[in-house]
Amino acid sequence: MADSSFDVVSKVDKMEADNALNQAKKEVEQRYDFKGVGASIDWSGDKILIKASTEERAVAVLDVFQTKLIKRGISLKSLDSGEPFASGKEFRIESTLKEGIDQENAKKLNKLIRDEGPKGVKSQIQGDELRVSSKSRDDLQATMALLKGSDVEVDLQFVNFR
Repeated sequence: MADSSFDVVSKVDKMEADNALNQAKKEVEQRYDFKGVGASIDWSGDKILIKASTEERAVAVLDVFQTKLIKRGISLKSLDSGEPFASGKEFRIESTLKEGIDQENAKKLNKLIRDEGPKGVKSQIQGDELRVSSKSRDDLQATMALLKGSDVEVDLQFVNFR
């Protein structure tokens, strides 16, 4: 019997992220506490740029955006936000959405599977994803549960289960 396998990936649905950003933008425009502070949130190329006249308001806009991401089912592990910095008369926060599993985290996951996973499970790094294979589907499901419970800095999804 052929080996069963699945891929561990870290991807963000761009449309959901865009919808979350548009919802956050609409809320920032309508909320009373953001009136007159120049608060805005928008795409700047691949980055998300948050602007406000004070550092606290910029952080509050980021909080609104994070809330919208959670409601849309996007993990905050996928959002990489910098610290607020002054730019002229306004404060800015630049954020990016992380995609793919970097080499360091892939090695951590690989080691976790080897050390704590079921015996017959093999894993290998393929670019920015991890392929996990085994003869037993039950072992693969146990490995999925192990990875879901692990504490890594990336949001994990499991695809191509066959």
